[in-house]
Amino acid sequence: MELILKYFPNLDERQKTQFTALYDLYMDWNSKINVISRKDIVNLYEHHVLHSLGIAKMIRFTPGTQIMDLGTGGGFPGIPLAIMFPEVQFHLVDSIGKKIKVATEIAYAIGLKNVTFRHCRAEEEKRTFDFVVSRAVMPLTDLIKIIRKNIRHEHQNVFPNGLICLKGGELEKETTPVKHKTMIYDLKDAFAEEYFETKKVVYVTING
Repeated sequence: MELILKYFPNLDERQKTQFTALYDLYMDWNSKINVISRKDIVNLYEHHVLHSLGIAKMIRFTPGTQIMDLGTGGGFPGIPLAIMFPEVQFHLVDSIGKKIKVATEIAYAIGLKNVTFRHCRAEEEKRTFDFVVSRAVMPLTDLIKIIRKNIRHEHQNVFPNGLICLKGGELEKETTPVKHKTMIYDLKDAFAEEYFETKKVVYVTING
């Protein structure tokens, strides 16, 4: 939890309580339903919570913004972002029912009121949002094809509506087809930990 405060020192008491509660909740649920690898669960705050909040270093969402987290797994990046932006609405989607169950139970346990959940494939979700966020490993162009239908046309944020992905490694080849619509933010510029050396936030304008 100290790691979160190191980079986000202005959290209110409710946010601090919610972030603090995540460790025991994920440890408990992960022992029943594996949503984070057993070896990696001890790195929950660095590898999962802080990584998810890398998006908050790139953009501060306007209150009232609506966001879909596609392939949320156990709730990343959606749950940390929902704690960080309590006036923004998040819709967490995953095709694996037991993962959505974990995310739902954790959100309920910490009293998150700005999240909804759906167990379905991305192609089945027809609602529209300002942004789609994802930590999924799917290639960018494939992801854009799936979520284009979900991005609404009216903008209310500094960045035009689009896709925001957490990615790692060399991205030049992957981003080439959408290069003119893409912005890459290096998380090593935001977070000093070695884990973030190759981690990036990739933003692609969809309707702008």
